[in-house]
Amino acid sequence: MQPKSPSILECPVGRAVETVGEWWSILILRDAFQGATKFDEFSQSLGIAPNILSRRLAHLTERGMFIRRRYHERPPRYEYVLTEKARDFFPVVVALLAWGNRHLAPKGESIMLANRSDARPFDPIVVDAADMRPITLANAVVVPGPRASRGMRKRLGSLKAMNPAVAPAGD
Repeated sequence: MQPKSPSILECPVGRAVETVGEWWSILILRDAFQGATKFDEFSQSLGIAPNILSRRLAHLTERGMFIRRRYHERPPRYEYVLTEKARDFFPVVVALLAWGNRHLAPKGESIMLANRSDARPFDPIVVDAADMRPITLANAVVVPGPRASRGMRKRLGSLKAMNPAVAPAGD
């Protein structure tokens, strides 16, 4: 069941979750970032049922994350090529990898992200492009954008985090 609340549908996080929030979709994109393009490659890597994989690939293609391109005529075979929209999702997967390594790998990392040129491990953080400072719960607040509806402005105005006197939990 898809959410119907206008505040969820108007929210960029809600729209993003509708596009890639289902866990198979994120794992398919993860494998695509690692070079998988063909149905059999995704199937073998993920151990996913073919019908589910077909639905997820169709959804991601419909949402503009993949372009489906024929690579074999007889029988017809297709590959799934990442779009710019999908490549822009890569930092989200990087953030999940970093968070998973930090909080869900008590015996150490099994996968790390490294610099392609010298294999130096990365320590990913999210930073502001203007001043390169880390974006944290303590220094960030959600504000209405120029296209925010009246309802969204009201919702955001009612949030505790909008009040500068309210410190985020854990800070």
